[in-house]
Amino acid sequence: PQCDHQDLVRYLEDRFACVEACEDCVRACARRQGPAGSDDAARLHLACADVCDATSRLLGEQTDQADRDERHVRAQVEWCRDVCLQCAALCDPGPASDTCAQACRRCARACEDFLAALG
Repeated sequence: PQCDHQDLVRYLEDRFACVEACEDCVRACARRQGPAGSDDAARLHLACADVCDATSRLLGEQTDQADRDERHVRAQVEWCRDVCLQCAALCDPGPASDTCAQACRRCARACEDFLAALG
């Protein structure tokens, strides 16, 4: 189906918002130090930062060939959203983790918005 100008603008805005949220999440997770002895938490923060970084790079590189790569883009953004939600849930218990949890939730929302723009 043909998309109109407003659809294209929304798609680009949502893609940019997702990239920006991913980059914020990378910074927050990189700064976040898990509780002592929490190897799982540290691994999840690193994984979240890595997935967000890969997602922002993928979306930043997308051109007009997006249709060809839509399945790959969709899978990457869904993965990013899911990892961010897991990371936010892990961060929620402690007030020191609030910045990280908020960044992860913002990123998950931006991913969801972008997926909606994909249709």
